Amino acid sequence: MPHVEKGMQVGLFGGSFNPPHAGHVLVAEIALRRLALDQLWWMVTPGNPLKSTRELAPLEERIARSEAITRNPRIKVTAFEAAHHVRYTADTLALVRARNPGVDFVWIMGADSLRDFHRWERWRDIMMTFPIAVIDRPGATLSFLSSVVARSFDHARVDEMNAPRLARMKAPAWTFIHGPRSTLSSTAIRNGRG
Repeated sequence: MPHVEKGMQVGLFGGSFNPPHAGHVLVAEIALRRLALDQLWWMVTPGNPLKSTRELAPLEERIARSEAITRNPRIKVTAFEAAHHVRYTADTLALVRARNPGVDFVWIMGADSLRDFHRWERWRDIMMTFPIAVIDRPGATLSFLSSVVARSFDHARVDEMNAPRLARMKAPAWTFIHGPRSTLSSTAIRNGRG
């Protein structure tokens, strides 16, 4: 895991990044700025349990490509989940919390992921571990309103104006962050359409 100090606000941005692209960088930069983060951990996962690994590039290649496109020194590319043999986000967050007392973390996800978030292993545990920032994605702005998670945790939604304080809030707490959106997609890039 990247080095952090007590009192820091750190974003956790996980994905297969297969391949990483400018849209991912845009989400990371928006999160850094709007959430007033000291660091953002760009977590390259061994693979998404809900997706096929048939087209998954080797982890080393995805790490190298991620490092090549992230220029901000506050973005730390890491693949610690593979080293710790962690498969599910709930386990990742528990590990991060145990290893980094005194650090305020926020989970960062694209709005497109919120639609199926209730299918994630122990999704309620994830909601109760760290605050969550949902970053707008093309075509997903309205779908987040009808998602199982948005309806189940509507009481914990934080106004976007309070995003800079989100990492210091007690979970469950989440916000939806509007901003510039990229139409890039890893799937489209792999299929030669990106």
